[in-house]
Amino acid sequence: MPPALTTPRGRRPVVAALMLGMALAAIDGTIVSTAVPQIVGDLGGLAVFSWLFSGYLLAVTVTLPLYGKLSDTFGRKPVLIAGIILFLVGSVLCAAAWNMAALIAFRIVQGLGGGALQGTVQTIAADLYPLKERPRIQAKLSTVWATSAVAGPVVGGLLAGYADWRWIFLINLPVGAVALWLVVRHLHEPSRPRPASRPRPAARPRVDWAGALAVFATGSLLLTALVQGGVAWPWLSAPSLGLFGASAVLAALTVVIERRAAEPIIPGWVWKRRTIASVNLALGAMGLLMVAPTVFLPTYAQSVLGLGPIAAGFVLSVMTLSWPVSAALSDRVYNRIGFRRTAMIGMSAALLVLLAFPLLPYPGEPWHPALLMLLLGAALGLFQLPLIVGVQSTVGWAERGTTTASVLFCRQVGQSIGAAVFGAVANSVLAARLLDAPVDGLPGDLDAVTRALEDPGAFSAAATDHVRRAVDAAVDYVYIGAAGAAALALLALITLTPRRFPIITEPPTAPKAAGEAARQDTPS
Repeated sequence: MPPALTTPRGRRPVVAALMLGMALAAIDGTIVSTAVPQIVGDLGGLAVFSWLFSGYLLAVTVTLPLYGKLSDTFGRKPVLIAGIILFLVGSVLCAAAWNMAALIAFRIVQGLGGGALQGTVQTIAADLYPLKERPRIQAKLSTVWATSAVAGPVVGGLLAGYADWRWIFLINLPVGAVALWLVVRHLHEPSRPRPASRPRPAARPRVDWAGALAVFATGSLLLTALVQGGVAWPWLSAPSLGLFGASAVLAALTVVIERRAAEPIIPGWVWKRRTIASVNLALGAMGLLMVAPTVFLPTYAQSVLGLGPIAAGFVLSVMTLSWPVSAALSDRVYNRIGFRRTAMIGMSAALLVLLAFPLLPYPGEPWHPALLMLLLGAALGLFQLPLIVGVQSTVGWAERGTTTASVLFCRQVGQSIGAAVFGAVANSVLAARLLDAPVDGLPGDLDAVTRALEDPGAFSAAATDHVRRAVDAAVDYVYIGAAGAAALALLALITLTPRRFPIITEPPTAPKAAGEAARQDTPS
């Protein structure tokens, strides 16, 4: 690492760029949500507007492995620069969209850049700081991510209401331009070390484009099936079965391609090394359980507690207060008892919090779920950061991008699976509870019921209470399912994760190749 980047003063511009990049990727995942009425009113396309979110999520998720490998092959800086430029191009195109189809397509372009931002920012943060200092930068990035994601709907609503929805995308330009300038001006990488699998210098780095295309196609089909199943078509319909079947065939083809590739996008060692594989599974389970607070808690706050959208957002936002604090303090715990045990304590606490949610009184007070979210944020901060820091510390520079991308990819896939599974559970419970409702013609899905409850005159007092209780029961079952996901994460840590992480020590001035680095056992 250049000497300028080994001092706090030298790192500041780069850290500022990383935080701006993280903010861009996070806020654009949620900023569109409150502007949908204005966008649909201007462009039409009500039947497909959900793809404004799904398209962005798909593009971010399926490109993470590719960007991770590219950053290991060509360096972090060119990948991050390309990601920022692609994101800004997508933002300009979104602002110029002339119909809903064009806007969805340009949101996918944005997501292609967002994938580079997410994965590369986390990797550079690990490159800049030694093991003992990484919790600080990761806690800062977690704070930026959480704050931006929660602020997104508020900013989007203000811009759509008082200006024009196109400004939702145009505000990315000055922020992205500053981030781009900071990266170009201040991020200087050392000469790239060669991984142990390629000890001799090659004439030109090879990119596994066939594998990249296979991973992209597999992920796109699978996530499309998960996102649209039960929404655009029934789960057991021909489109769902066809997409799941095609994704299974492509997954098998991807394995064949990656085994034959000289430089695979998803190397076999990602799943052969117990530490990385178990962390992937644990964070995938975390993605599952995160659906409960992020997707269903606002619905609970509005439909059961009767709060408005902004107040409902504040109930969820308290989680962003405790998460970065516990993440920043987690190093004091894992330096004493190790990464694995610290993560187990965090997930055990999260399991108890999730199980406590169905025990809340009906209708309850807003501070009840807010308190649980405060505790959940503290628990997950103690769980996630030690695992990310720990797994990044088990590999050298030449493998860190791929490792970080695999972790983030599994978390994103888990979140997509959770949205599909828990959405089906919630709608099933809701439909069963509404069978004996004192009014006929009630909608059978959670979103439609929530919209209907916004009209005070839609139901009688008895019918309104019955519907609210049905929503309460549906969300309770979602939290029980989320507790099951927490149990799966614990199971992965207990049965698969090594007791001691095989930590690699790297000199701060010259990162070594994975095969040359020395290994140590602490923190465990």
